[in-house]
Amino acid sequence: MRTFPHLKQAALAAAVAASLAFSAGAAAKTFHWSYQGDATSMDPMALNETFTLGFQGNIYETLAGYDGNLKLTPLLAESWENPEPTKWVFKLRKGVKFHDGSPFTADDVIFSWKRSLTPGSDMKGYGAKASDIKKVDDYTIEVTTPTPNPILPREWVFLYIMSKSWSEKNKTTEATNVKGDNQGNYANLHANGTGPFMLTERQPDVKTVLKRFDGYWNKNIKTNVDEVIFQPISQEATRVAALISGEMDLVQPVPVQDWKRLEDAKGVKPLTAPEARAIFIGMDQDRDELLFSDVKGKNPFKDPKVREAVVLAVDTKAINEKIMRGAAKPLGSLIATSINGYDDSFGTPYKPDPERAKKLLAEAGYPKGFTVTMDCPNDRYVNDEKVCQAVAGMLARIGIKINLLAQTKSKYFGKILLQAGNQTSMYMLGWTPSSTDAHNTLLNLTSCRNAKTAAGQFNLGGYCNKKVDELTDKIGVETDQAKRNAMIKEAFGIVRSDFGYLPLHQQPMSWGVKENIQVIQRADDVLDLRDVVLP
Repeated sequence: MRTFPHLKQAALAAAVAASLAFSAGAAAKTFHWSYQGDATSMDPMALNETFTLGFQGNIYETLAGYDGNLKLTPLLAESWENPEPTKWVFKLRKGVKFHDGSPFTADDVIFSWKRSLTPGSDMKGYGAKASDIKKVDDYTIEVTTPTPNPILPREWVFLYIMSKSWSEKNKTTEATNVKGDNQGNYANLHANGTGPFMLTERQPDVKTVLKRFDGYWNKNIKTNVDEVIFQPISQEATRVAALISGEMDLVQPVPVQDWKRLEDAKGVKPLTAPEARAIFIGMDQDRDELLFSDVKGKNPFKDPKVREAVVLAVDTKAINEKIMRGAAKPLGSLIATSINGYDDSFGTPYKPDPERAKKLLAEAGYPKGFTVTMDCPNDRYVNDEKVCQAVAGMLARIGIKINLLAQTKSKYFGKILLQAGNQTSMYMLGWTPSSTDAHNTLLNLTSCRNAKTAAGQFNLGGYCNKKVDELTDKIGVETDQAKRNAMIKEAFGIVRSDFGYLPLHQQPMSWGVKENIQVIQRADDVLDLRDVVLP
């Protein structure tokens, strides 16, 4: 048996022994799965991060979710209607049980919505979509929205429903704070959902075990998996080797430079497609003085000339060719080409111009540049640390020296997020709008920060333009798609002209899988275990 250097050997041996014991049962099938990092928490409201939420989606469910083609499909709600501009009525599914055997009712939906608005929650933006939820009966709820919202079911595809009674019993009525001051929260390490798999063992950063839930309401899902053993493997070479050796059935992500290796290896293959995620660099343009810089008494990023210099210094085409091996798509915007509202007018990459960038820095009063720390994850996005290193090298050519702080995503998110104190001056982030609509990105990334409405919740650099806010509000209530897209185009055009962010690229999805296993690669990079079929 191969060993994974970063895993605790005793835990790994126990996992393998458990797997063999389980496999001895009649036709029992175990699925071995690895990702470059761990799901940050089992609490479905702790972190608004696609991998963590996608993992939790095999345990918890929402009112409506996505199928393999990102088509909206009923889950805990059988149907819904929008009888008035600010009212939605959901008919809930009867006969659904939580993993502890308790029945699912309207009370659980209302409780979960309220829990999403608690101080530690990273899902406040989702909860803020409703101003009130009333229980009509045990299986009917009436949702009031603060403004007309024509796509509410799609906006809630990651707002998971928890058991009210279980949460109260285990004193977990408030969300886990990813910053770490309430990691003892019961829901951080335990789970009780209505999904097809139950959490049976959780060792953060080592191993998570799921077992098939026999009481799952949907008897028509395709999967034949009985048990899932998930193990994070941070080292790229070790992760790929584990797939080729047969120890893993599926690994995420595979470095793009290893695609050919998998194509040439027997019994495995790379699984690739464009992802609906934009990768970008943000800059703190809110504070009067940067937290992590040698510039004192002022903030260079408040000056649009400095932000423009940053953007013009970076050659996204070169990053794609050298780091991403041509597999990414350079972008000039914060949304990928597959997101509703995308337009080349704001999505075309900026043309690099280092000489002009140097002149802009001099005009702004920084002829010799300056030093700033950039935060970057090293186990979240495809080649994330390598991309940050490339950006740092390009900025150095115009005099901006980057002190790169690359960390595992648990530490990284715990440092940069607003609820964690927003301790960053420059950072990498990736964004896939859960609604697959541009409004989600505008609301979360480019809206002026507003704690009451949760607008700008992930606008970590504090970009703010009131005209963009006005357009975002109008886009959120407009039902005419042509008018909506025209306003989306205008809003992103303003962000582009403000040089509010440094867009990098639309990253590729990059999985490795055994050839005899059936999986569906969703465009949001989520692995739904309902669709996994083992031989």
